[in-house]
Amino acid sequence: MSTPSPSAIKAWLLDLQSRIVAALEDVDGKPFLRDSWERPEGGGGISRLIEEGNVLERGGVNFSHVMGANLPPSAAAARPELAGRAWEAMGVSLVLHPRNPHAPTVHMNVRFFEATAEGKDPVWWFGGGMDLTPYYGNVDDARHFHRVCHDALAPYGEDLHPRFKKWCDEYFYLKHRKEARGVGGIFFDDFNELPFIDAFAMVQRVGDGFLDAYLPILKSRKDTPYGERERDFQAYRRGRYVEFNLVWDRGTHFGLQSGGRTEAILMSLPPIVKWRYDWHPEPGSAEAALYTDFLPHRDWLAS
Repeated sequence: MSTPSPSAIKAWLLDLQSRIVAALEDVDGKPFLRDSWERPEGGGGISRLIEEGNVLERGGVNFSHVMGANLPPSAAAARPELAGRAWEAMGVSLVLHPRNPHAPTVHMNVRFFEATAEGKDPVWWFGGGMDLTPYYGNVDDARHFHRVCHDALAPYGEDLHPRFKKWCDEYFYLKHRKEARGVGGIFFDDFNELPFIDAFAMVQRVGDGFLDAYLPILKSRKDTPYGERERDFQAYRRGRYVEFNLVWDRGTHFGLQSGGRTEAILMSLPPIVKWRYDWHPEPGSAEAALYTDFLPHRDWLAS
């Protein structure tokens, strides 16, 4: 398979969504809602959502397959020569906000994009990755998450993980705060440097590796005792998540610019959030440790 196969990608994405939802339902004990939708300009998707679960306060695992006649500005920004081409995009995107402040928020997405024009070869690429956003950091959790990310990429070149980790650190960064969103993971976009069959296989390993990366962390933290102080700090830090998604995230911008379903696009936002004016944690506190020990970029796999 040396040329793109959107049908094969779509079949894998739908299966990935189903497998992830089934695993999360098993942990939470509450079923996810299922909401199919259609886009007037072409395409549609399936949103799977849980709210007020036993473990997950809010979470969504969404599949979308949309297409159009003219590439949206957010997608053409890096490749202006593709502006005006017909396009199709498909992917699975998820964000999980556990109720317990000791269980980190997590994001993962894998996606495929193809732009076509009559008389020209199709231009395709993959994007995706996953990143972890703790409120109370845990070194073992960060190392485990990064190890799974590394191992998913290793068969396709030892240079990929350091590149994609650095890309993640730089992408999930709140420039207006000069602050990382979390402890990172991997991120890649516009990826087509491998033959299609190898690039697709790499993306499959990333998507299939998500449950290995996150479920052990969720299961080990979901019953950790906490009080109002921890919930309050969780809500404050969730504000950073909202700021990033609305101000900086290309996926959010693309979804809104392309006429995607707003409810599905904004399902990544947490249900309870707080902001404060010029607040700082008490020095030496567990909350301060997030800023000093976990948010600064570091090599989590270093011995």
